Amino acid sequence: MSPIIDDTFAEAFPMTATRLIITACEQELAHIAATEFCGNAASVIGCDTEAAVEGAIFSDETPDGRPGVSVLAFAFSRKDLEKAVSQRVGQNVLTCPTTACYNGLESPREKQIKLGGLLRYFGDGYQISKKLFARRFWRIPVMDGEFVCDEALGTVKGVGGGNLILTAQDNSAALRAAQAAVRAIRGLPEVILPFPAGIVRSGSKVGSKYPQLRASTNHSWCPALRGQTESELAVNENAVYELVIDGLSAASVAHAMQVGIDVLSQHPDVIRISAGNYGGSLGPFHFHLKRLAEHRL
Repeated sequence: MSPIIDDTFAEAFPMTATRLIITACEQELAHIAATEFCGNAASVIGCDTEAAVEGAIFSDETPDGRPGVSVLAFAFSRKDLEKAVSQRVGQNVLTCPTTACYNGLESPREKQIKLGGLLRYFGDGYQISKKLFARRFWRIPVMDGEFVCDEALGTVKGVGGGNLILTAQDNSAALRAAQAAVRAIRGLPEVILPFPAGIVRSGSKVGSKYPQLRASTNHSWCPALRGQTESELAVNENAVYELVIDGLSAASVAHAMQVGIDVLSQHPDVIRISAGNYGGSLGPFHFHLKRLAEHRL
């Protein structure tokens, strides 16, 4: 039997996004540098950025002809994004053997953020810049040669917080379904699932009884609290997971959500598919589960 799809919407909000292309002499090293860059980047509730690997890139598609990995990173402003990205590249990419880091998005100069323009100072005066056409690169001396990176990265206005909520009778069933949806969505361009394994077990709501917290557990979706508070859950919905999706556009987020719904709809263990929103007060992007095609026009 097909799961119920709630007549509701996922509420998302604007963010500033960039794409980094990280390369190395081996695919494994590029992937390691990318995943280190993405550490502690699940949610801007408590992190400086939301980031994850977008996908692997073949050597014939990278600027230096080496294997690479594409990473997407999101923050609330270009200033916040610039600080987070430059610090993370400096700590986790520049330090990794043989890596280089390139811009993966075109944008006007006024919408760019600095990368090599900040990291070059690590060269202690021995760094060299080279301009190819309108693009400037920095070569920073390191112990295995040079770290090469773009002067700046392009940015776009992206979308953060697209989401799907799924319910099942038990944890193992819910996890299998969530993992199947994650596998399908992770094959798509222009989107990431920033939470660990792409799955959220600790869905949150805005605010808390404790004034120092910006967000707290979404009690209405917690099975253990059913009976203690107003609940969204039926008696057989004993496990809940959420998939959070960030994308470079509303269209890319809507497409990823539809792919997730299609996979979850075919999974025998899923009881219901829903989404999180706050009545429209959190963000201007409203992804109605039954009208996702409207965003893909």
